[in-house]
Amino acid sequence: MAAIVDAAVKPAIEQHRLPGMAVGLTVDGKRYFYNYGQTARQGGRPVTNETLFEIGSVSKTFAATLAAYAEASGKLSLQDPVSRHLPALRGGTFDKVTLLHLGTHTSGLPLAVPERIDSERSMVEYLSKWRPPYPVGTHRVYSNNGIGLLGTIAANRLGAPYNELIRTIVFEPLGMKHSYFKVPAQRQVDYAQGYTAADAPIRMKEGYLWEPAYGIRSSSGDLVAFLEANMPGARIDDTLRQAIARTHVPRVRAGPITQDLVWEQYRYPATLQQVLAGNAAILRAEAATPVDAAAPSQQPAYLHKTGSTNGYSAYVAFVPDKRIGIVLLANKAYPVDQRVTIGYEILSRVAERAKQ
Repeated sequence: MAAIVDAAVKPAIEQHRLPGMAVGLTVDGKRYFYNYGQTARQGGRPVTNETLFEIGSVSKTFAATLAAYAEASGKLSLQDPVSRHLPALRGGTFDKVTLLHLGTHTSGLPLAVPERIDSERSMVEYLSKWRPPYPVGTHRVYSNNGIGLLGTIAANRLGAPYNELIRTIVFEPLGMKHSYFKVPAQRQVDYAQGYTAADAPIRMKEGYLWEPAYGIRSSSGDLVAFLEANMPGARIDDTLRQAIARTHVPRVRAGPITQDLVWEQYRYPATLQQVLAGNAAILRAEAATPVDAAAPSQQPAYLHKTGSTNGYSAYVAFVPDKRIGIVLLANKAYPVDQRVTIGYEILSRVAERAKQ
């Protein structure tokens, strides 16, 4: 196993001069960790499976889980229009935009939250004037706005701050003791320093809706625990189990991507070319077609999510039916396609090894 991981990750570490990298694998309930480099170029510590990295948009999978948890708890329906939960938006576009549109990037909302927005009031003012570039639900347009709103609405319906709910509903029940939105003082020494592609030190810039969209700092150990909770046989609370299952349901097809609730899905075994083609389409506007929920596929699925902040790179992928999954975390920006390739190749080789 170590040889498989080394062969996949060491060329990227050398090519991009990655200061540190953490790799976590889960294979039929067994965990394996492989750590490389340091938490900082100067004065850092060796990377471990408890080292904290910014996971960027992998955070969105937690927002999806919370929204699905709110639905499983009877607090909302993903078919609800956004205006039902934000009454100030009634009578306009958001009577047509549903929570499911937010969670599948089919609302039409753009990627970034405008920098001038710093409160619900200014967000509502912005949304009141916004008009979708396509009829609602017809195109997939990747959106921090949409997932940020989804997480915020779910938290409002559950009656507590977003970060507190993620901690009590997800982190603590799954034993994720090394995951935070705000890293406490006593853990700062374990918080890896991030670096841009040009090797400038940098850390996350927080903005409105940052917590659901890209706000989690986590470790390879904790994210492996999260992946295991997304697989059959996980020993978790039944409501959380239902919620996680709902995040895996195919909702729309957009070009090469089958979009679940945040997770992107491919039939397993997919080819690397198929997965890379989907990744290349992530930020493009793609025509979207609803998936027939009444005819669920029995085909095993490969689910994944990429994540980036300006100084960190993350990738998680798993095949629930095979009970295999991988976490890749690095404290420097490097190409997303390379992360996807590394994760795909390692999982493919692990699956082959498991057959032997």
